[in-house]
Amino acid sequence: MWDNLKGYDIILASQSPRRVELLAGLGISFRQEVIPNIDESYPQGLTPEEIVQHISRMKSAAYERLATEGRMVITADTIVVAQGEVLGKPKDKADAERMLGMLSGSEHRVLTAVTVLTAEGAHTFVDEALVQFAPLSAEEIDYYLEACRPYDKAGAYGIQEWVGYRAIERIEGSFYTVMGLPTAKLAKYLKTIKPYVG
Repeated sequence: MWDNLKGYDIILASQSPRRVELLAGLGISFRQEVIPNIDESYPQGLTPEEIVQHISRMKSAAYERLATEGRMVITADTIVVAQGEVLGKPKDKADAERMLGMLSGSEHRVLTAVTVLTAEGAHTFVDEALVQFAPLSAEEIDYYLEACRPYDKAGAYGIQEWVGYRAIERIEGSFYTVMGLPTAKLAKYLKTIKPYVG
């Protein structure tokens, strides 16, 4: 399996333990590097698809110096879009409460962009899922924030945590896209990469 990738030194440039778990689940050998502080701001007027691609590429750009022959760097970014607003990571508890209040009882979009960087250049793709939340009470939101502290997650929630069990009524699209890495789409792209012979 993954014979075409055996010659590559593959780096997952991410602080996310969820992305580490998901890439490992594909059976790919890689090492993790923590991304230095990346400016996740973006130009005004971009669509959500353009925003998430922009941030994924910005993360990738921080590693361009590593994209030498035989090396591959994978970066990703996830955003949540609710009521027309792009939700990144919450700034604080009040912001997280606001975000979860927006998600409560409604449908939202989750977009994850992945950038695969090699010496040949960068390839970025986006995957999207629709998620329906059940209504959440203020008490439930407070419980979740205290129990799980999801301040490192877009939209202030992790699908694999308590709120996922409690609130998610329906998903249209990949569970793993919501978790932070669209594994099937990534695997399909990685299969197209030519073997590296050093």
